[in-house]
Amino acid sequence: MNYWLAKSEPFKYSWDRFVGDGHAVWDGVRNYLARNNLRAMKVGDQVLFYHSNEGLAIVGIAEVVKEAYQDPTTEDTNWVVVELVPVKRLATPITLVQIKADAVCCEMELVRQSRLSVSRVTEGQFHRVLVLSGTEVE
Repeated sequence: MNYWLAKSEPFKYSWDRFVGDGHAVWDGVRNYLARNNLRAMKVGDQVLFYHSNEGLAIVGIAEVVKEAYQDPTTEDTNWVVVELVPVKRLATPITLVQIKADAVCCEMELVRQSRLSVSRVTEGQFHRVLVLSGTEVE
């Protein structure tokens, strides 16, 4: 299993809306590295859901349920989407300030490449976020 972080601006697509929808096609990614990360996602991979611009915090966990395919919002074959479902809201959101201050999380691509909308997360970083947030996953 691999671990990822996907960013969304809450005013465009919030965690609450995602939970209400119960499913999302993760579209609109127009950065080649982020696109490559989408292409690398596999069914069952876990995804940290990060509110960018407003909130600046990891707020939930999602799961990949469909691997990369052509982005239906464009005819340009360079761009792909994946499909995600919400798994669990974090017990306590983990802010960017907390991430930067933590010895494990400070190495996340979120910190090193802050403009990247979809990034890799190590297994250690993923589990550290769960510990910091007080979230248990079955």
